[in-house]
Amino acid sequence: TGGSTLGTLPLPLAAFVSLTITYKLDKASERFLNLAGPALENLAASCPWPSMPIVAALWTQKVKRWSDFLVFSASRTVFHHNNDAVFQLLRSCFTATLGMSSTTSVCSCGGIASLLGHGFGSHCSGGLSPVAPGILYLRIFRCIKDCSILAEDILRLLMLSVKDIAETTVSRHRSDKVRKTKYVMRHGQVSLSSAMTQVKVAASLGATLVWLSGGTALVQSLFQEMLPSWFLSVQDLGRGGAASGGTVYKLGGHALAYLAVYAGMFAWRIDPTPVSRRRERVMWSHFEFLASALDGKISLGCDLSLWRAYVSGFLGLVVECTPCWAHEVDLRVLRRLSAGLRQWKEDELAVALLRRAGPEAMAAAAELIIGGDW
Repeated sequence: TGGSTLGTLPLPLAAFVSLTITYKLDKASERFLNLAGPALENLAASCPWPSMPIVAALWTQKVKRWSDFLVFSASRTVFHHNNDAVFQLLRSCFTATLGMSSTTSVCSCGGIASLLGHGFGSHCSGGLSPVAPGILYLRIFRCIKDCSILAEDILRLLMLSVKDIAETTVSRHRSDKVRKTKYVMRHGQVSLSSAMTQVKVAASLGATLVWLSGGTALVQSLFQEMLPSWFLSVQDLGRGGAASGGTVYKLGGHALAYLAVYAGMFAWRIDPTPVSRRRERVMWSHFEFLASALDGKISLGCDLSLWRAYVSGFLGLVVECTPCWAHEVDLRVLRRLSAGLRQWKEDELAVALLRRAGPEAMAAAAELIIGGDW
C-alpha cells in the first residue's frame, strides 16, 4: 500500500520484555537472564510477526554486543510461520551438501563444510556473515508443527536432487551418444559411479533430516505410509530434462532405498536384539508390501525401473548391512520376495536374503538353489 504501520507486541510478551529488559547485566541477575532469555526468545518467535524483530531491536539498544545473535534470532522467525520458507531452507540444505549450482552442475564444493559452515558471527566487515543452511535448520526444526508435511517435502527434494544429479550424467550437447571405458560407462563428463555417490550423499542427508525432525514416529510413517504412497502414485521424474528417463528412475530407486535403510538405522539401529518391538512390526509391514507388489496383488503407479531399483537396492542393503531386519520377518514373506527376485534374474540376492533369515530358512534356500539354473 506504500504506507507504514506501527508494530505492536501482544500484552503478555510486552510485559515479559519490560520485566527482563530492566535487569542490570551483572552477576547477580545473570542466573535470572539465563533462565528468562530462552523463554523470551521462544515466546517472541511464536507470536505473530513482527514480534521477534521488535524484541531484538529493543534488546540491541540495551546490549550492543548481542546484536549478531538477536539479528539471527529475528531472521529465523519466518520459518515458524511460513511452510514455503521451510521448504526453501531444506532445498538450500540439499543444494549446499551436493554442491549444486543454479545450473544444476556438480562442482567441487559441497559436503558437511558447506552444509554446516562455521557457525555464525561477525566474520565479515559491516555485519553478520552468511549462516550455513544446516546451522539455521538446527535452530528452527523443533518449532515446525507438521512433521508429516516436512517429511513429504524432504522426499520430494530428494527426488529433485536425483533429477539434478542425473542431468549431470548426460552431455548437454550430445546426450544421445555414450562413451564406454574399460571400467565404467560415462554419460557426458560425470560417470554413473560418481552420480551414485552423490545419490548416497543426498539420501543420507534426507534420512538425517527425517530422523532429526520427527524421530522414530516419523521414520515409521516413512516406511508404512509415505514410501508405499510414492510407489502407488504416478511419478514423472523424466519430464523436462536432458537425462534419459531410465537413468533418472534407476537413480531415484536407489536413492529411496538408501533413504529407507539409513532412516531405519537411525531409528532402530542394527543390533540383533531390537530396542523396541516397533522395528519388527514396521519391517514386517514393509516387507509384506514389497512381497504383495511382487506377487501382483498390488498395482503400482510408479515407473517399473524405479520400483526394481528400489527393491533390489533395499533388499541388497538389508542383506549386507542390516541382516537382523530380515531375521525378524516371517519366512513366508521372505520366500515370496525371493521368488519375485528370481523372476528378475536376481538369483544371488534371492538366496542371500533367505540365508539371512536364519537356520529355519536353509531348506527354502536349498530348494531355491536346486530349482534354479545355476
